[in-house]
Amino acid sequence: MKEKLIILYGGRSAEKKVSVLSAQNVISAVNRNKFDVKAYFISDKGDFYRVKDLSELMTNETIESKAKISPGDIYEKEAVVLPILHGPMGEDGTIQGFLEIMDMPYIGPNVLAASSTMDKLLAKLVFQALAIPQLPYVAALAGEERWKIVEEVAAKLKFPVFVKPANMGSSVGISKVENVGELTPALDEAFNFDSRIVIEQGVVNAREIECAVLGNGSNVKAAFPGEVVKDVDFYDYKSKYIDNKIEMAIPADIPAETAEKIQTYAIKAYKAVNGAGMARCDFFLDREKGNELYLNEINTIPGFTQWSMYPLLWDNMGLHYPELIEKLVELSKSAHKLREAHLAGTN
Repeated sequence: MKEKLIILYGGRSAEKKVSVLSAQNVISAVNRNKFDVKAYFISDKGDFYRVKDLSELMTNETIESKAKISPGDIYEKEAVVLPILHGPMGEDGTIQGFLEIMDMPYIGPNVLAASSTMDKLLAKLVFQALAIPQLPYVAALAGEERWKIVEEVAAKLKFPVFVKPANMGSSVGISKVENVGELTPALDEAFNFDSRIVIEQGVVNAREIECAVLGNGSNVKAAFPGEVVKDVDFYDYKSKYIDNKIEMAIPADIPAETAEKIQTYAIKAYKAVNGAGMARCDFFLDREKGNELYLNEINTIPGFTQWSMYPLLWDNMGLHYPELIEKLVELSKSAHKLREAHLAGTN
């Protein structure tokens, strides 16, 4: 008998187009001999729609009003949900809480792991407590006067800096700032997406190294890292998902001891936020400082597009895409069983 796999994609965040690409790729890769796959689209207004044709996924431009359902209608006994929802309302614990209330196993981070890693400011505090190296930064709130933020950045950081919304991913709303004069417009852009932002010290000559993590609890593994080789100055949303002006070196051409250190930090950070299922941990190697290492962020619902690093890193380790999906389903069931046991006080 086939297992039931439900894919949730789309969503209300600015990253909904990435979600569609990821969903298409997962549907193409999943072993249909083992899984009965269904998909539901969440529109930019938050409405749920049943997708009948998996070969041509519904988007906001092709919504069929008669396919609209109540959110609770996605429930199926013994089904596992794969929420491929990037950014707010998908990667921040909200959809995870909904699925837990529905008593449905789901792939990926639990509520705590999702919310704590989605918020870049909170994540930085966790990394700091673990003594995991990270770049200097300044935190800013929407109600603060811009000139005060600019003064603090100029006093504490060196240009270039990166201005980032605290709760956004896929490079949405992020600006590279070369001088004080560019800072205010960059702040305005970031505040369009969040009321809390991070201004982070830039690394002029950095290599971007990414490490894939897989597992639950104490049983967590990290793949050998890969490198993002950019054909553009700034690896932004457009270069990631539209122009595809990037290349990936898998595995990364780095010393074994550096790879081991990256894997160790990745697993340590993942466990600290109570990671579940999967995550991609992103690092910088600073060439100017003898390849000094910094953890940039943890992405608990990494992209699954044809250009996404996470599945490719595991493929390099011998865990191919269909088997990776099967492993993630297995991990989701294990996490769900443990949650239910804790609720009942029987574990």
